[in-house]
Amino acid sequence: MAHKIRILSATMAAVLAAFPVLADDDKIVVGFATGASGFMEAYDKPAQDAAMIRIKEINAAGGLLGKQIEVVSADTKSDRAEGAKAGLSVIDEGADLVVVSCDYDFGAPAALAAEDAGLVSFFLCAESVKAGIQGVGKHSFSASVLAAVQGATMSEWAFKEKKAKNFYRLLDTWTEYNKGICDGFDWMMPKLEAQGAKLVGQDTFKNDDASIAAQITRIKSLPKEPDAIMLCTMMPGAVSAIKQIRAAGINSMILNGSGVDGSYWLSAVPDLSNFYTPVQGSIYGDDPNPDVQKFNATYKKETGTDPSSQYVYPGYSMIDVWAKAVTRAKTTEADAVVAELEKMKDEPTLFGPRTFTAELHHQNSARYLIVDIEKGKPSVIGSWTISEPVPMNALVK
Repeated sequence: MAHKIRILSATMAAVLAAFPVLADDDKIVVGFATGASGFMEAYDKPAQDAAMIRIKEINAAGGLLGKQIEVVSADTKSDRAEGAKAGLSVIDEGADLVVVSCDYDFGAPAALAAEDAGLVSFFLCAESVKAGIQGVGKHSFSASVLAAVQGATMSEWAFKEKKAKNFYRLLDTWTEYNKGICDGFDWMMPKLEAQGAKLVGQDTFKNDDASIAAQITRIKSLPKEPDAIMLCTMMPGAVSAIKQIRAAGINSMILNGSGVDGSYWLSAVPDLSNFYTPVQGSIYGDDPNPDVQKFNATYKKETGTDPSSQYVYPGYSMIDVWAKAVTRAKTTEADAVVAELEKMKDEPTLFGPRTFTAELHHQNSARYLIVDIEKGKPSVIGSWTISEPVPMNALVK
């Protein structure tokens, strides 16, 4: 009897292997294992709201593979241990796609649960290379652009467009995202040094440090104030660091990553000026792409609020590219969807083209808008695309 069961199992496996596993007969399920509470909510909820807008559009147009997309969710509570539980929860509810938090450190537990289950996971907007093949596995992707691209973009832009020559590197060691910004800066600096730039110092701090007085003292002890400080940090600690730098009388241009985009924190640093961030789209009503402004209006209509930062946008793009891959694969089966995603080269999305390969499930080059904050008011002053993509050896350390 056992022998017959083994033969039957082998036969069934052969049959299943011969045909793609089609999506559920009645529905396709997207599971959000994201931060609905805690500090990650500020990043996750806007991107999730944008994802819901794209899901609503797809359902209104007839669905995906002729089926409606159903959404299930679980709160990670901005906690790594809770993240793993949230991932397992949406998987138990039948998720075909597991969407996880914006940050690698906080999204990885849920993404790893999806990988173990053989499901596709998408980080809403994580920007560490580990939020993909290198840290989770072959079924994991991110909807955003690598943090290293941000660091490389801001340093090259500052050198070429603002004529900055002397740079200071200040790294918040808290997350992989922060390290990624400085990794991109580190990769770009030798290229700029060959053209006359100079790294005049570097230091580290931690996001929850109440004071960075020692680091500020070392900056002020330099023979000359640096032209630019590459500040590799994110919320919530970014506000304290920026406030202390300016309170110390340091007026150098401050360059940062996209993690500080948004006006919600600016009241804590009154009249902040000479501060620059890269964004995929502008929430300030001045995006040069009218389709982005139209999306901003739709977002406000659907949610009752304006987009809070550029991290709204990757959520929309994520559902867009995943749905295209499912349509082309004619199934939600993970390997088939991954194969279609990895065929995408400069795939058009509302917020710029997306390319995925068998080696990289991220964007290692992108056009960024540059936002300048002057007297507490943000505005787009231009755009920049790095002169060459950030290579793998600069991403994986």
